[in-house]
Amino acid sequence: MRFLDYSFRRPEENLAYDEILLEMAENGRGDETLRVWESHVPFVVLGVSQILRQEVYEQNCLADHIAIMRRCSAGGCVLQGPGCLNFTLVLAHDRHPDLRTIRASYCYILGAISAALARYGISAKHKGVSDIAIRGLKFSGNAQKRRRRHILHHGTVLYTLDTQTIARYIREPIDRPQYRGTRDHHGFLTTVPLDPHDLKLVFCDAFNADPRPTKPTRNEILATKNLAKEKYRAYDWIRRR
Repeated sequence: MRFLDYSFRRPEENLAYDEILLEMAENGRGDETLRVWESHVPFVVLGVSQILRQEVYEQNCLADHIAIMRRCSAGGCVLQGPGCLNFTLVLAHDRHPDLRTIRASYCYILGAISAALARYGISAKHKGVSDIAIRGLKFSGNAQKRRRRHILHHGTVLYTLDTQTIARYIREPIDRPQYRGTRDHHGFLTTVPLDPHDLKLVFCDAFNADPRPTKPTRNEILATKNLAKEKYRAYDWIRRR
């Protein structure tokens, strides 16, 4: 599996690159990939179908110059930025029978990450549909976009991001997993006690990727910048709902 350790400077380009990796694999111009990235600036990102006004404190974002973005996958609204490491997987259906259903794919992927974390002495568990938690506290949320031959699976891992800041920008969710109960963001979220270097090794271990990273191709970078400009930076995409 190809391993990419690559972060763009702009939030919209980081989101666009995930979609480019999926589309290139789906069209036979790419292959299975593990990517890790981290934004150097904070921003809020909505799931593809979420309604902005129901999920985000927009005035607080505007006051603090926090960009609001929207990704191509489902799932909930999250705060990105320093202290939040992201991982991206592009996987082929014909190589992984466990991808056949959404539930099975989450069990397979999040189970593999939990098993790799156990080798670092961290007892993490797949919780709800798409979370990973330590002692019932969530540190990783995940989402997918599924195509005929491949899936895009990406997730966040909080390692130093201050969970108290999340409540300033993101409203309490209406749809919440049962294990969350009535806990607010700060009472429900935690950080994983690993640094980015070790987390990258965890992901490579979980998916048998060579930890020596490759670089994006020129075509990937050009396609990413075009998609970021045409879609991810567009008012109509961000505010589609």
